[in-house]
Amino acid sequence: MSKSQVLLEAADIERIITRITYELLENSKNIDKLALIGIHRRGVFLARRIQAKLQEVESVDIPTGDIDINLYRDDWTRISQQPVVRKTDISFSVDERPIVLIDDVLFTGRTIRAAMDALIDFGRPSRIDLAVLIDRGHRELPIQADYTGKYIKTRPDEAINVRLSECDGVDRVDLVSNGT
Repeated sequence: MSKSQVLLEAADIERIITRITYELLENSKNIDKLALIGIHRRGVFLARRIQAKLQEVESVDIPTGDIDINLYRDDWTRISQQPVVRKTDISFSVDERPIVLIDDVLFTGRTIRAAMDALIDFGRPSRIDLAVLIDRGHRELPIQADYTGKYIKTRPDEAINVRLSECDGVDRVDLVSNGT
């Protein structure tokens, strides 16, 4: 039997978005060249929230795109015979531009590796950083986030469920365990 524990509420997620926004501002040498790319699905919504917060705080309009990585995954045949392919929308040049990839949860690193492979098909960024809402550890690849909302140590058999109002009707992060 699965058990669920609420880890973050809407106000916590909003605080994390604000903190990551300020960290981006502090660490970006040329904010005018910066671009954000959200990884489907929830990374897209987080990228748009960070974009809106950057606009609110600094009055800068940062280009934001979204990327689908399903066909770049090394495990897509294990997940499904027919992967759901979503639209990638990057309407700006990534060449010589610092890019921040944004995702909801960093776990093994495989999603991020796939996102970098997909991004490189669009050009050659000057730099790729990673921002995540949750880092839960258990890396299989040498990938780490440059901007982390919260580190939550989990067991491999647990799951982190991020819910965002844009697709789930509520902002919340839950830890789900199988009850063992």
